[in-house]
Amino acid sequence: MSARRRFPLSRWPVLGLAVLALAGTLFFGRPVLRWVWVTFIRPPAEKPMLPYGELRVGVDASYPPFAVDTGGGQLIGLDIDLARAVADRLDVPLRFINMGYDGLYDALRADQADALFSALRVDPLRLHEARYTIPYFDAGQVLVRRPDSSIDSLKDMDGRRLAVEFGTEGDLEARRWERRLHTLNILVYETAAAALDAVRAREADAALVDAVSARLWLRDHDGLALATAYVTSDPYAVAVQVGNVKLWEAINAALAALAEDGTLDSIIAHWL
Repeated sequence: MSARRRFPLSRWPVLGLAVLALAGTLFFGRPVLRWVWVTFIRPPAEKPMLPYGELRVGVDASYPPFAVDTGGGQLIGLDIDLARAVADRLDVPLRFINMGYDGLYDALRADQADALFSALRVDPLRLHEARYTIPYFDAGQVLVRRPDSSIDSLKDMDGRRLAVEFGTEGDLEARRWERRLHTLNILVYETAAAALDAVRAREADAALVDAVSARLWLRDHDGLALATAYVTSDPYAVAVQVGNVKLWEAINAALAALAEDGTLDSIIAHWL
């Protein structure tokens, strides 16, 4: 076996550094050995959880009731209260950075924000640039019917009338169930509110709309109720920089604690 085979090429840089360190140490003393260690060998320092000493939260404050700018930089909304509750739980200073939705992930990637609290759907195509926390809200499709109705799922809609908003996920889901049931009469409306009004007026037996629209309508109107189970799931989560595992773990722990003590439900009930 040749000498080259007994000593692989991949090890020559290591041998070179060792010779350089030995020669430098013999001629110039320990400072050269320290320079070789710091420059070539020592692993990079782990990034702190909050490198700027505060939790910088990126948010698009144009999506009520999750985040709204009331003027003069005064932000209110579900995501604003949730970020404040998380910062209080972590006992860290908090600063909001209001920006357009299209710039949220750019801000995270450019280290202009530590986390995004902005009604973000978990997007598998973003996993290379963002790390999502556990969900804090499900905006999936829900059935809304009259309180005295026995309808509790789409299986109960055979032979009945279902109101949906045109072109939404609820519309698409209704088309899927139309093929499964014997008869499903789908009534299409321009808005989710119009679909819900149709149920209250007994033009339809139930409406299939997103949870945000349903909860906002039920907050301001009487006469309808949510079915117990979601039809589809559309979770909202916080996004953090993909490499900041410490912050991701800390926010996850804070969200779990807020859910456990009822704070999260109180925030959601206040705004939805």
